[in-house]
Amino acid sequence: MRIIKPVADFPANSTIRTGFVPTMGALHEGHISLIKRSRSENDRTVVSIFVNPTQFGPNEDLSKYPRPFERDCEMASEAGADIVFAPSVEDVYKENSSKIQVPHVTELYEGAHRPGHFDGVATIVAKLFNIVTPNTAYFGEKDLQQCAVVTKLVEDLNFRIKIIFCDTIRENDGLAKSSRNAYLNEHDRLLAPCLHQALIQAKDDLLNGKKSSLTLKEQIEFLKSNSFNVDYFDLVDRSTMHPIRELNDNASLIVAAKLGTTRLIDNVRVIG
Repeated sequence: MRIIKPVADFPANSTIRTGFVPTMGALHEGHISLIKRSRSENDRTVVSIFVNPTQFGPNEDLSKYPRPFERDCEMASEAGADIVFAPSVEDVYKENSSKIQVPHVTELYEGAHRPGHFDGVATIVAKLFNIVTPNTAYFGEKDLQQCAVVTKLVEDLNFRIKIIFCDTIRENDGLAKSSRNAYLNEHDRLLAPCLHQALIQAKDDLLNGKKSSLTLKEQIEFLKSNSFNVDYFDLVDRSTMHPIRELNDNASLIVAAKLGTTRLIDNVRVIG
């Protein structure tokens, strides 16, 4: 496996079919599943490790984000990555760099709670796509709104890249795998699975005909009773990331909540 750091050292366009897994490092089983899938479907798999400063807000501590680089490289290699691309911030962002804004799907939820976050996501994804020039890129569905942003970005800017979204990988107790789970203390880690439990209960209630307004209210109260500070819990159309009140084929439940100092997000499809 090769480790490439300067952008200028990344190999030029190739006829080799390339799969790409963009990450911010601190790899876990969710990332590994993406790498393995890319490995099975492509001739070459590239994994980027880049903690992107432009998607962190002023109240989010960029300096505390975990950076176990050597461990990440070892895990990526064992999963089948051919190249780890780990550029520096200075190499990616020049002075007064351009940025990309993706409208509509970024208006609510994470976009509202983390102003500028999706500008940073869209900009770095576009930059990495242009550098790596993959045939296929792989993302996990845990960050559902990010999936909608990437989909619209690729469509609007005519990237000739196939995007594949893969199922969320979970702990045995249902908690979605996330680099941020490491921030949970022992007590909060025991409570954290309530987030997924609330989503599953809400899904069951909706499929059994309960009104969405009542279902959402009940599960927000359930989370509050288990020490969560809920930012949002809603039923959305996952292609637009706008709220809906009646089920359709794109219906998903989404949630974001703080447990102690750790902010967790999750989602489930209601139909399909």
